Amino acid sequence: MTGLIDSHCHLDHFTDDEIPDLLDRARQAGVEGMVTIGTRLSRAAQQKDLTRFSRPDLRVWCTVGTHPDHVDECTVADAAGIVALADDPRVVGIGETGLDYFHGAESVRPLQQARFRAHIAAARQMDLPLVIHARDADEDVAEILRDEVESHGPFRFLLHCFASGPDLARVGLELGGYVSFSGILTFPKSDALRAVARDIPQDRLLVETDSPYLAPVPQRGRKNEPGFVAHTARRLAEVRDMTPESLAEVTTANFHRLFSRAA
Repeated sequence: MTGLIDSHCHLDHFTDDEIPDLLDRARQAGVEGMVTIGTRLSRAAQQKDLTRFSRPDLRVWCTVGTHPDHVDECTVADAAGIVALADDPRVVGIGETGLDYFHGAESVRPLQQARFRAHIAAARQMDLPLVIHARDADEDVAEILRDEVESHGPFRFLLHCFASGPDLARVGLELGGYVSFSGILTFPKSDALRAVARDIPQDRLLVETDSPYLAPVPQRGRKNEPGFVAHTARRLAEVRDMTPESLAEVTTANFHRLFSRAA
């Protein structure tokens, strides 16, 4: 399999010494590009700097944003501040952002929601895709997405590392969003998730690792890395009765349509 894009990884969890070998392994696995995702706006400069590892045969892009787990640390509170950080050709998206009610105390939920909306506004203003994290918060994520589209118009977005139910997938798709699957898709107990993946329209489908987390079968127990996206892609192809080559072609075309600044 060739031509894969890992649409979501965290290269800042690897050392500068580890990354060249990691990229070599990714290239050998058929990966031609990856996006290293921002989790703190205060570290946007670090995300941008990681794109220096880009090379002719394997591109590295980045996003800037603050993960919902870190909103209480975030000093950039409004869309204008996010836009200023994202106004850079190395930045191909905004996020990750969203809602996480698994880790977040109930008292921080209003702040998560406010920061989520600020990221949405920035993504809309920049016409860049928004990378959305949703955990144990499907109803509120769906409600905010609906409200933002109805109140202020559509924007591009990706439901990343999708592990929710069909209702959030349906709302996301109705609003024009894309859905990305990670190694969770390969886990033995993920039958319900595979059923969702089977029904996602072909032109809204992406793959990712979310490395260094969630290593797919058969790499469970290892530190995940971008090259392992090939395992998820093969499983997704099997679920959808496609060849791995066709799946790679489809998901990469979808990636470039969504992340149009990635060239």
